Amino acid sequence: MTKAKILIVEDESIVALDIKHALQTLGFKVTDCVRNYTRAIKSVKEARPDIILMDINLDRSKDGIETAKEIQKIENIPIIYLTAFSDEKTIHRAIKTNPISYLIKPFKRDELNSSILLGLYKINKSNEKIISSKCVELGFNYYYDLEDEILFYDNVPIKLSINERKLLSQLVNAKGSIITFRELEYLIWPDSPVSDSALRTLIYRLRSKLEYRIIETVPSLGCKLTPLF
Repeated sequence: MTKAKILIVEDESIVALDIKHALQTLGFKVTDCVRNYTRAIKSVKEARPDIILMDINLDRSKDGIETAKEIQKIENIPIIYLTAFSDEKTIHRAIKTNPISYLIKPFKRDELNSSILLGLYKINKSNEKIISSKCVELGFNYYYDLEDEILFYDNVPIKLSINERKLLSQLVNAKGSIITFRELEYLIWPDSPVSDSALRTLIYRLRSKLEYRIIETVPSLGCKLTPLF
């Protein structure tokens, strides 16, 4: 099972290390420990954590609530506030960022664990979409919604680029028949010729997001989906 990735934003290094140790003991992966807005933004972009533990009273210009607002402009990552502040004004500001939880220091390890598990549950529920009858089964728990061009694995959508969606849609519509490389180049890039390497790279990227046996390549000819229809 993949460990949940957690970013700690805390300006007191001793507290941050204590939290890091607690998280690792609980079985989570800590992507980074940072102490201010600038480093938090950088870490979010680089590590893409699943959950952020955010202290409110941070070093320098922006506090934890302002930092959370800026992070939410980049990606909707659940926030758990860790703070010594429990006044009404601070809580009201924090609520506007829709946090998963608001833990008052000092907090217990089981409270932290419960808050993180709640956050992970909400992530999974928000990502989940019931596989409908219009989806095509690709095998190995993968499904593709041709109408909305969404790929699913175990009910969870997988992000695809525009050209990855075009390629997969063509393969699904072909229903196991071979589509030549030349045809695919024209269908995906109708207005501009591309090199052979561009299509090879696109096929490689799509295969990396699927069980590799789903797409079968026929040397010097084309590719097709494994016949599961």
